[in-house]
Amino acid sequence: MAILRAVKPAVHDRAVTREIVERALAIRTDAVPVDVRQVAKQCILDWFAVSLAGAEEPLARMLLDQAAEDGGHAQAGIVGHRLRVSTRQAALINGSISHALDYDDVNFAMGGHPTVAALPGALALAEARKLSGDALLAAFIAGYETLCRVGRLVAPGHYSRGFHATATVGSFGSAAACAHILGLDAEATARALGIAGTQAAGLKSQFGTMCKPLHAGKAAENGLVGAQLAARGFTSRLDILECVQGFADTQSPDFNPEAALEQPRMGWHVRANLFKYHAACYLTHAPMDAARALRVEHGLKPSDLRKVTVRIDSGADKVCNIQAPRTGLEAKFSLRLTTAMALAGTDTAAPGTYNDTTAADRELVQLRERVQIELVNDWPHSQADVVLELNDGRRLEKTCDTGIPAADVAFQGDRVRAKFMSLAAPALGQAGAERLAAAVEDIESLKDAGELMALAVPK
Repeated sequence: MAILRAVKPAVHDRAVTREIVERALAIRTDAVPVDVRQVAKQCILDWFAVSLAGAEEPLARMLLDQAAEDGGHAQAGIVGHRLRVSTRQAALINGSISHALDYDDVNFAMGGHPTVAALPGALALAEARKLSGDALLAAFIAGYETLCRVGRLVAPGHYSRGFHATATVGSFGSAAACAHILGLDAEATARALGIAGTQAAGLKSQFGTMCKPLHAGKAAENGLVGAQLAARGFTSRLDILECVQGFADTQSPDFNPEAALEQPRMGWHVRANLFKYHAACYLTHAPMDAARALRVEHGLKPSDLRKVTVRIDSGADKVCNIQAPRTGLEAKFSLRLTTAMALAGTDTAAPGTYNDTTAADRELVQLRERVQIELVNDWPHSQADVVLELNDGRRLEKTCDTGIPAADVAFQGDRVRAKFMSLAAPALGQAGAERLAAAVEDIESLKDAGELMALAVPK
């Protein structure tokens, strides 16, 4: 599986694209540790949960209407809907709706949301080609590991420049997953990454709008198109990550091949997956957890609070520090409002909580105005300190770090399954949700991965 010589000299000497490609193609489920497969299946189950919950969001309807107007071959399904579309449309729409609620998983190695980018394209191809669940699982893990390696390659400068890694880095993960499921060799897979990489885009300035979830859909679509065209012999650079005016050269001041190619601290990047249990931006989770813990521990009411201070990494300022959100989408990216919601006892796990009415709620707004955000440099990205100054003169403080992966995979699985049932049962019914969960948990035995999509549509 030789890689062709690059057309022009690389700006960096390390052949990172080739090395990442070869590692991705070597992944087979029978060589993947059992716990890694378990976490990967938890990722897929969580993806179906948030997709079913997001399937009726306004952006879903717009994308579905556009697909129906465009027409195309009925090759793959849409989660929560009976409409069948082309694989490319399925990747775009399923990727977008799965990120619509910002309730999907996170991995700090890639600096974004891995599953919404890596899974939808491979799933569409597996369904269209009637490939096995085992093939889909292996392809997903390959895509997941790839996007984490690419994320590490260009961190931290890529994200700091304003790029949304889910969209950009995610395109490479989708390409690797789709190339893996199509059985492409190393040269073709490198071309797939090149084709995806030249399409990779997505700006953090769009957070709080429908364009943020669209980023995930575009990443899935970019990778799928890259793999499909590469399979037909479409040409591309084979060193897109390291070449002159390539991905790293143009989109980041950092190029860290050692970080990209080293053994992850936990052996596999999938093991470091972080699941969301609040339906908002992940950087709001630590403040919410700390605030909620203080409220419960001390039996506090909003009227007890004189001042609230949240200390958090300064990087959050450009991600989730909307001071006075006006819409439900903006509310998900407001440290002040989400902290106020946690202190008020609002159900931050329910997707429907984040709406325009909540953003304008008089009592929440009054509490929000008592929340001050203190941005700190050189601070753990996922850690927050919450300090409460009470009207009776007491001062209470709590620290929380939501960036620590679960040590107990089985317990994590129980939490993810509970989240899945809470989101899937309203759409599929209790029995239907149970059937889909069982199919995902036994995905290696599925002869046709399309069975998953058939189960993800209300009867």
